[in-house]
Amino acid sequence: MEAQFYIAATPIGNLGDISIRTLEILKKVDYIACEDTRKTKILLDKYLINTKLIDCHKFNEKERSGKIISIIKEGKTVAFVSDAGTPLISDPGSVLIKELKKENIKITALPGACAVITFLSLISRDSEEFAFIGFIPRNKQQQFDILDKYKYTNCVFYDSPNRFMNTLQNISDLYGSNKKIAVARELTKVFEEVKEGSVEEIINYYEKNPLKGEIVAMVFAQKENQDIDEVMIIDKIKILHKENFSPKDISRIISKLYGVNKNKIYKMSLETE
Repeated sequence: MEAQFYIAATPIGNLGDISIRTLEILKKVDYIACEDTRKTKILLDKYLINTKLIDCHKFNEKERSGKIISIIKEGKTVAFVSDAGTPLISDPGSVLIKELKKENIKITALPGACAVITFLSLISRDSEEFAFIGFIPRNKQQQFDILDKYKYTNCVFYDSPNRFMNTLQNISDLYGSNKKIAVARELTKVFEEVKEGSVEEIINYYEKNPLKGEIVAMVFAQKENQDIDEVMIIDKIKILHKENFSPKDISRIISKLYGVNKNKIYKMSLETE
């Protein structure tokens, strides 16, 4: 065995999307810690794997960390899986890994399926840069805040089918109905679907085709205003300085008014104080 503890990615839908190495490790380890023993057993039964299971989810992760550390200190090996995809990517595991590292336990990751990367491989983008924010907040103002923070970056998030129509409307309220987005649901499954278009087009489509299944979405980055007059911007910064606005507030105001990157304005603001 290469390590004492393995982080193992599992399929996000199609059970065939698992690596040979992961199957070998899941067979060889002494225990598999998993988010839901029932779901993990479906995968293990398909590949005739009889390794013992330990439930380890977000509600008992701290408690289970102690048990897993004790098992490893007995000389045994453990693999960790979530219900689907890669652990720690909007899934449990962060607390467990932190505790294992405190004990200097050797950890390795077995790469594999991840809904974010699978989704991005289907979407043509002008830039490789993206921000993944996990599950988007439910609150409208919190959504506004986080989407505005990443408006110059392709912003990728998960959402529930029960809330996604509200999220779409909030995106429309923030950016307008022509804002370009991409949406995927049921990736790798029989009813996989990927849609790109304006937020208005996506809303109209899902009003006629009710949403089901796991959702990954992306709000396309807003292009910066490349023709902005820097002399004019500096003048605006000076005016706001005189009104006692902080560099942070100045960057937010000017970015909103003129479509310039907030970080760039913040730096200019510091330089003109």
